[in-house]
Amino acid sequence: MKRLFKVLGYLFFLLFTAGAAVQYNDPDALLWIGIYTLAALISLGFALNKIGATLPLVIGIISLIGFLYLYPSDFQGFDLNDGDIKTVELGREAFGLLIVSIIMFIFGFRLKRTL
Repeated sequence: MKRLFKVLGYLFFLLFTAGAAVQYNDPDALLWIGIYTLAALISLGFALNKIGATLPLVIGIISLIGFLYLYPSDFQGFDLNDGDIKTVELGREAFGLLIVSIIMFIFGFRLKRTL
């Protein structure tokens, strides 16, 4: 089980790094590159057993609040053909934060459990 979580840490390090890399053409690219880079570094720290439980739990809470704040009231999907570009973009950003939140909670609670 310990190996599974280490693999998850490395996997999400790579996924969040890729997420940061594809943000270059986003209107608010620096913000999203920063968010995904932070998530990637926390994932790497988790995999290497170099961080405590507090950091991922705090980032998980902040990301969950961000998800709730950004989630559009009229969510129209993720494809630009599904609706208004602004609503689709907000939906994509909101769910990106939800993914960050879920992974940070998994890492944080796993670290808390192993203390």
